[in-house]
Amino acid sequence: MASKIDITTYNGNIINGAFVSTPTTRHSIDPATGEPLYEVPVASKADLEDAVSHARAAFKTWSLTTHEERSALMLKYADAVEANHADIAKLLTMEQGKPISLSNKEVTMSIHWLRTFATMQIPEEVLEDDEERTIYSTHPPVGVVGAIVPWNWPVLLGLGKVGPALMTGNTVIVKPSPFTPYCDLKLGELAMPIFPPGVFQVLSGEDSLGPWMTSHPDIDMISFTGSIPTGKRVAASCAQTLKRCVLELGGNDAAIVCGDVDIAKCMPKIATMAFLNSGQICMCAKRIYVHESIYDEFRDAMVEFTKKNIKTGGGFEDGVVVGPVQNSMQFELVKGMYAEVEKCGWKVALEGKVRSSGKGYFIEPAIIDNPPEDSQIVREEPFGPIVPLMKWSSEEDVIGRANALRTGLGTSVWSKDVANAEKMARQISAGSVWVNSHFDVAPNVPFGGHKESGIGMEWGIEGFRHFTNSRSLWVWKKIFE
Repeated sequence: MASKIDITTYNGNIINGAFVSTPTTRHSIDPATGEPLYEVPVASKADLEDAVSHARAAFKTWSLTTHEERSALMLKYADAVEANHADIAKLLTMEQGKPISLSNKEVTMSIHWLRTFATMQIPEEVLEDDEERTIYSTHPPVGVVGAIVPWNWPVLLGLGKVGPALMTGNTVIVKPSPFTPYCDLKLGELAMPIFPPGVFQVLSGEDSLGPWMTSHPDIDMISFTGSIPTGKRVAASCAQTLKRCVLELGGNDAAIVCGDVDIAKCMPKIATMAFLNSGQICMCAKRIYVHESIYDEFRDAMVEFTKKNIKTGGGFEDGVVVGPVQNSMQFELVKGMYAEVEKCGWKVALEGKVRSSGKGYFIEPAIIDNPPEDSQIVREEPFGPIVPLMKWSSEEDVIGRANALRTGLGTSVWSKDVANAEKMARQISAGSVWVNSHFDVAPNVPFGGHKESGIGMEWGIEGFRHFTNSRSLWVWKKIFE
């Protein structure tokens, strides 16, 4: 039977299959109440050195295990996560702020991701085979992987790194965001009795821990999810030791709505994908381009749908879609964007507001009516529940506008004419493009960004390859005959 966790107690970082306490602890804040949560460890440089040393030692044997052995442990681990589903989802809402329904979905997705990863294996390819020689293309593991996890999806994006790292034969050290350390520590705790010591470790720390990891000469790869400015610093740090890095960075996703859509049918998805998780998803619909022939009708319908269906409140309240902004820093950034609305004289279709009474970081959704293309709300990712609607008339124009930014994470095209929508979609520079949907992801489908939205891909066999080296193996058969 899988072990059960106690979400109120944190005995230390997970290093070499054991709890390691630290002289210094810290706590995060429940963003719905402003109240402190539980004390967690603060890793020192010595703790990191200890974890890296154990990870390198464990790699020697873990890298030699078979796919079947790794798969069996990954499935056992998925069962352990599932056995603690309710507690992990509750803890996720407490630390991240998202509605409990979304927390449950994130945990469910994470379990599905793990079980799918357990079935995936990079195929070994025979490039040439004759009487004289056989040439193989093989993919050995990189070594020790540092997984730096963001605060918006700490469970899915954490385990979305752990699964491929371990299944390809690497060892992994997970660093949660200081804003959301709790779930990732508990996920590491669940792994302790399942994986060999040193294979899966978790270090909670301050902002200094990330740079220590990215510059560490004995960490062979960094898998990072976060903002574009931080991603650039990660890449620069990794360059010092020429370590591999995969960067999944910010986006400013466009949704292109054609004039032939059935507004009532597409509105629930589009509006929800604009405000889900308080807009704190890199692949939310951040810029919505609506054909001029239906613009007014679409705008009014989106305002009406949002008023009726997009409820703001604490994550444990019934029917909530928009929970609190996760932390005070992000809260101030989003407040600044809302203040910019009045300062710049943008026309407002739905006036969102910052809740000044009570505790917690609550901001209600706002819809901006056809702001200028060069305005801040269009060109910068707000990472909050505010979205601009803009008019378009020609396909060439709207594709150019969708592609104009230095980001390229995701884009959607909405039309009854599926063939033409697909034609438009193929002209979009983004890592994920959807026709008549938005923000679909799957563990067997590669996920990542173009341009400044990232380097490399996660998930799918292509994502697995990033956790490996490419090796050509030449076997000459008759030299000693």
